[in-house]
Amino acid sequence: MNSLMKWLAPGIFKLAFLLFRAPLFKNSRRKHQWIMRIFRFAADNDSCQALSVYGHLLHFRGEGIDNRIQGGIYLQRAADKGDMKAQYQMARIYESGFEHYFPASDEKSFHYYQLAASQGHALAISRMLKIYQLGELGQAVNAKEAERWQSLQPTLAITP
Repeated sequence: MNSLMKWLAPGIFKLAFLLFRAPLFKNSRRKHQWIMRIFRFAADNDSCQALSVYGHLLHFRGEGIDNRIQGGIYLQRAADKGDMKAQYQMARIYESGFEHYFPASDEKSFHYYQLAASQGHALAISRMLKIYQLGELGQAVNAKEAERWQSLQPTLAITP
């Protein structure tokens, strides 16, 4: 039964996410609570997307420290499963630290920035460039690495 839930969790999450984004009952607290319970179900059954979205919602919009810490835990699980958005968020959390549960750590922050940037996360690539240009997060100034990250930065199309 447990393996069936893990198999169904990503699909259940995708349906809940569509409802979450739908304009139907947009300001309904009841809808919000129901969808958050579904997100938690999917996250607790190891859906990577659910871990990332639910973790983000709890950490950045949750009420109270306990919810924000729990959100960070979900984000870390998603980051460790390879979600680049969660990896970037964990890098930011570890860069500044959060409460006693996520102490500031240059090593962990750099690790998660590197993982996210290697998957093409634009903000993580920009941060890696700055890290090597300025010698931040325990890394030495390295023009060669800065140049490499500069070449990987996505170019923004400017339209008139």
